[in-house]
Amino acid sequence: MFVDQVSVFVKAGDGGNGLVAYRREKYVPKGGPAGGDGGNGADIVFKVDEGLNTLMDFRYNRHFKGKRGENGMSKNKHGKNADPYIISVPPGTTVIDEETQETIADLTEHGQEAIIAKGGRGGRGNTRFATPRNPAPDMAENGEPGVERQIKVELKLIADVGLVGFPSVGKSTFLSVVSAAKPKIADYHFTTLSPNLGVVDTSDQRSFVMADLPGLIEGAHEGIGLGHQFLRHVERTRLLVHVIDMAGTEGREPYEDFLKINEELQEYDAKLLERPQIIAANKMDMPDAEKNLRKFKDKLDERFPVYEISALTKEGLRDILFAIADILDTIPKTAPITEEVEEKVVYRHQKQEAPFTISRDDDGAYVLSGDRIEKLFKMTDFNHDEAVQRFARQLRKMGVDDALRERGAEDGDTIRLLNYEFEFIE
Repeated sequence: MFVDQVSVFVKAGDGGNGLVAYRREKYVPKGGPAGGDGGNGADIVFKVDEGLNTLMDFRYNRHFKGKRGENGMSKNKHGKNADPYIISVPPGTTVIDEETQETIADLTEHGQEAIIAKGGRGGRGNTRFATPRNPAPDMAENGEPGVERQIKVELKLIADVGLVGFPSVGKSTFLSVVSAAKPKIADYHFTTLSPNLGVVDTSDQRSFVMADLPGLIEGAHEGIGLGHQFLRHVERTRLLVHVIDMAGTEGREPYEDFLKINEELQEYDAKLLERPQIIAANKMDMPDAEKNLRKFKDKLDERFPVYEISALTKEGLRDILFAIADILDTIPKTAPITEEVEEKVVYRHQKQEAPFTISRDDDGAYVLSGDRIEKLFKMTDFNHDEAVQRFARQLRKMGVDDALRERGAEDGDTIRLLNYEFEFIE
């Protein structure tokens, strides 16, 4: 089964907790803090494996969670960092954050890696909080929570040649006779429900990868038919072979077919028409094919070469395969025509989120929320009084106390943060 788009939840590992500990060694009269830092949590990493050509592995496992870092230890020993959670994906994988629609990674080359979710930093042990005023602090940090996000994973096939055209023009038959691929072939529309790949070898020892893609119809760029699935894959190809039923067996006019398919390509992405394109005039063994071909050539732009073939009788296949190989030789394989990327760093202003927000529950309690304040809360170890006092100071510095007073909070009111409750004290 071919799977080319999935929704996946990833959660990087939390950082390990820092430790509160003290030296109690013989002949060390005053001792001192000796709590080590926690280890960093595991990153979620996608790595390209050229042996894969589908996202099938994601079909049955759509939740990935990294391990947390090891907690800090006594004698200032650092907890072990968790190993990255590496997930293999096929070349051509694009990762998009579903909430922001931001593209996180575009993975095309074998061995290429991208961190999809960053693991949390390990919490600091009490040694890190020692100062001249407080040489033996009784506090440590919990580990930072790992990043979690819902992502969309898409696959855009990386093929040298993409076969485009209306349904039932003979694309699958063409691929089956020039390669070892075995696509489904039948006398009805949309027999190809997912892309098929085949490796084509010419008699002069050249080879290339050809993709038979689902047939296009009018409105494909708007998602009609299978076009919304097909058009994503055509972006990666270096050459388009436009297969046209020159016999008009479906009752359509060949030149109109040519114009409609190119219009769909342009509506999806205008740069697709800049890609080299040759025409495979198929079904030339059928009646009326020669007459239709003459009319077709009279209307056609000269920049599109036409090759007469019959995928059924295998007539003309040698010539078109040599022509495809010749054109591919002129197009750099390492730099397919995709998005233009300038070699410079672009800094975009991102509006900083408010560190906290205040709302009211039905029972009158004040509810604090926000990524920054929740992260601060999770990293506080409430088992130690000094850590609680530090958390209170951080909230005051953040402006939480003043904001609560402005909202009408009074002494004794309930303050709720995540699943915990506090009492507001003036």
